[in-house]
Amino acid sequence: MKQNEVSRDKIIVRTSITGIVANVFLAGFKAIVGVLSNSIAVILDAVNNLSDALSSLITIVGAKISAKKPDRNHPLGHGRVEYMSALIISFIVLYAGAQAAIESVKKIINPQTPEYSVVSLVIIGAAVVVKILLGAYFKKQGKKVNSTALIASGTDASFDAILSFSVFVSALIFMIFGISLEAYVGVLISGFIIKSGIELLRETLDDILGKRADAVLSKRIKEIICQEPEVYGAYDLFVNNYGPDKNYASIHIELADTLTVDEVDVITRRIQEKVYHCTGVVLTGVGVYSHNTKDNEAAHIRNDVQEMVMTHDWALQIHGFHTDPVLKTMRFDVVFSFDKNVDEGLKEITAEVMKAYPGFKVVVTPDLDLTD
Repeated sequence: MKQNEVSRDKIIVRTSITGIVANVFLAGFKAIVGVLSNSIAVILDAVNNLSDALSSLITIVGAKISAKKPDRNHPLGHGRVEYMSALIISFIVLYAGAQAAIESVKKIINPQTPEYSVVSLVIIGAAVVVKILLGAYFKKQGKKVNSTALIASGTDASFDAILSFSVFVSALIFMIFGISLEAYVGVLISGFIIKSGIELLRETLDDILGKRADAVLSKRIKEIICQEPEVYGAYDLFVNNYGPDKNYASIHIELADTLTVDEVDVITRRIQEKVYHCTGVVLTGVGVYSHNTKDNEAAHIRNDVQEMVMTHDWALQIHGFHTDPVLKTMRFDVVFSFDKNVDEGLKEITAEVMKAYPGFKVVVTPDLDLTD
């Protein structure tokens, strides 16, 4: 295991243990206050703290499993387990929100008079401060080590701070004016908790299903490659994510048609090393497009075809163009918008190019709009 991976694992575990200890203490104090004051809002808040402690425990387990070394059955490691742990946490948040809503509605139907004291207010107020600090700490550490589970726990803690503050305000209103709002506050807060859980669930499912590569990262990779003097362009970048900071990618580069295989091998290896050093992304494959350099007529045809193809708003890019005017062959790739039926687009472009260049064998390959 690399040194930075060891450090990341330790940060996640240390942060999660801090969360477990803090939430267990908060749950204990709130449970006592809730029972003594006959407050459903405080009791629900205590239960929510216990669910947060469970979330931190799940985060630790997920981090430990994801840090395991690659093996024969999982040659790319176990990093995606972290996304599964974040998914479980999102379900816990949803469950906590649903239970809070149910219990709050019950208290609206069958109201009970709470009995708050100054001590209970102090404890609830202290819990608000602790939760604010805990949420900020979790988010900071989560962003530092790119942990979806930690960031999810931090977001949950921030919502808990709002929940505890609402309980504090409702208790204060009751003590001053004798008006009990805690059940209604509980319904309102449960809605925010459920909304947070749905957002966490959506974000985690995006990670599991596979989402568009980060625009900054994809542009950076292409910039690094295009800095090489032999490279005319970089296309078809495809990034596979196997856990936080574990990205494997493939790409096509356009090189002069005069280069030897040995020269191409040197260039592609240099590119792979440079991309990994600068971004941490492993280029598992570098394909090559042949760029016409020997024939001025070929360059004229390329410009003409490019102008023809790009008149369609659903044709986002044309690349990998190569033609042989003597043999009358032409091949190129077109990046299609997701709004366009690829088969229909291929037929349209092929027909247009063949009409403009009769007698040519035209091969158009469709590409997906995978990265920026």
